[in-house]
Amino acid sequence: MPEAVLQRAAAEMLDWQGSGMSVMEMSHRGKEFGAICTQAEADIRALLAIPSNFHILFMQGGGLGENAIVPLNLSRGQTADFVITGSWSIKSHKEAQRYCNARVIASNADDQHTKLPDPATWQLGKDASYVHVCSNETINGIEFQQLPDVAALGSNAPLVIDFSSHVASRSVDWSRVGLAFGGAQKNLGPAGLTIVVVRDDLLGHALEICPSAFNYKTVADNTSMYNTPPTWGIYMAGLTFQWLLAQKEGELTGVAAMEQRNIAKAKLLYDFIDGSDFYANRIDASCRSRMNVPFFLADESRNEAFLAGARKAELLQLKGHKSVGGMRASIYNAMPLAGVQALVTYMREFERSHA
Repeated sequence: MPEAVLQRAAAEMLDWQGSGMSVMEMSHRGKEFGAICTQAEADIRALLAIPSNFHILFMQGGGLGENAIVPLNLSRGQTADFVITGSWSIKSHKEAQRYCNARVIASNADDQHTKLPDPATWQLGKDASYVHVCSNETINGIEFQQLPDVAALGSNAPLVIDFSSHVASRSVDWSRVGLAFGGAQKNLGPAGLTIVVVRDDLLGHALEICPSAFNYKTVADNTSMYNTPPTWGIYMAGLTFQWLLAQKEGELTGVAAMEQRNIAKAKLLYDFIDGSDFYANRIDASCRSRMNVPFFLADESRNEAFLAGARKAELLQLKGHKSVGGMRASIYNAMPLAGVQALVTYMREFERSHA
């Protein structure tokens, strides 16, 4: 979370704009929260340049929840195509098998999830109701630098992207996307809020077994108020949208400004790792994530010493996911360049003292 957002939320904690209430005390159907939600929706539409033929839904359940909610709404109980690129797309495919024929059309498993499968090799089916990709694999550190054009690859199916861990870090080519979903907790707000951006023509196809609160058409028809929404999460995300819209980098603003910062942060860290024999990143340079940088010490017996020293330097949560091991630096939007510089300084000093 950006510090400025946290400070503003703290100032409004007990009394939101003279209402006499905290946001957490408001009725989700009251005019006060209605104003918050309306502004948040307008701001994220502007921030991500979302076209008018897409609905913005504020939901619950996180990315794992959407792994079920998407096939319940889009698969029509038939076939959906999945591109396996790491841990999250594996989870998405596994969950979708409960509701449809979830078909793997490409996988990088043979490459230990270190590069993206070439789209030219994808075995897209003519009968697919949608094509699913995870556009940034948080655990594995892989990112699509350009979204696939499935129409050019011969598929009429809409592209579904899980952009949980890099939403608002770069622009989205909505001409290639039918639906995007993401948990807010990486770049947009606290845990508990899920954002779904869905094209108009994809509404109204939910399976009979789909719970009404997870039916995209029902949620859209009720402007995300069919059931009680995560009000605090929407409020905090709304403040973050405003912070992001106000960011500037030269002549660039908003997401374009953040993208330039993210490129600079990632380049600093990757360049240091690549220039060292002490550390290594195993992801192909063509698809390295700007948000999540996994790396390994050449001598992994020093892992605990590295983490202990990092904690003393106030560099936290660097331990890699248990399924991958090693280290992982997550450098989301709110992480300033100074934070990455501090990490590189520590890594250099640790190498000097332990090499």
